[in-house]
Amino acid sequence: MGKNILIIGASGDIGSAIAELLGKEGYQLILHYNKNRNRINQVRETLDQESILSEIQADLSDDAQVKKLLTELVFPIDGIVFASGNAYQGLFHETSEEKMDEMLSIHVKSPWMITKYLLPSMVKKKSGKIIMITSIWGDVGASNEVIYSTVKGAQNSFVKALSKEIGPSGISVNGISPGFIDTKMNRHLSEEDRNRIVSEIPMNRVGTPSDIAHVVQFLLGEQSSYVHGDIIRVNGGW
Repeated sequence: MGKNILIIGASGDIGSAIAELLGKEGYQLILHYNKNRNRINQVRETLDQESILSEIQADLSDDAQVKKLLTELVFPIDGIVFASGNAYQGLFHETSEEKMDEMLSIHVKSPWMITKYLLPSMVKKKSGKIIMITSIWGDVGASNEVIYSTVKGAQNSFVKALSKEIGPSGISVNGISPGFIDTKMNRHLSEEDRNRIVSEIPMNRVGTPSDIAHVVQFLLGEQSSYVHGDIIRVNGGW
């Protein structure tokens, strides 16, 4: 049987694309979602039933629900893909403390908690893969998205630091930094704004969730065994 992969945020556009690709490639999946149960059902319909070991619902902004998620991880985990995330747009000085706490919990603290829980078994086996889907804004920052840029930058730092700590244990840690991807996170943009962004991208197109999924597939495979502590930028040269 294939290796067991936990996908955090499997109901999102990128997360579901990752789940569908990995499931068809023989991996066995544990799928996390928060609200979009319908998308999980759609993923299940595209895959053989034995590809999905379990489905776990949890709101990652709630510490108690994250801890409940951990108790439901009854299968051994060979790899973790963190694909969850919420965008937030607004002026920084108008951002509420509640929103700050929510964004930190979803993007930083919950990955900390999940990774901390699963690391001991990976260290014992001396194998494991941890992949974080970050963002171009974690590299360069974005006006009106200061909070989102900050937490995505923290994810990049987490990848770089953790890779140094656990690399000697045979566990690889990498990040993928998407550029402008065709997901619901960007569908609020007007056609004019969308065209303007595309005109700035050397490849002259919007990225797709499958563009990200194929990089995840590479990082989970043996071909990437010497790729470690890296943030792979998938942005069409933007």
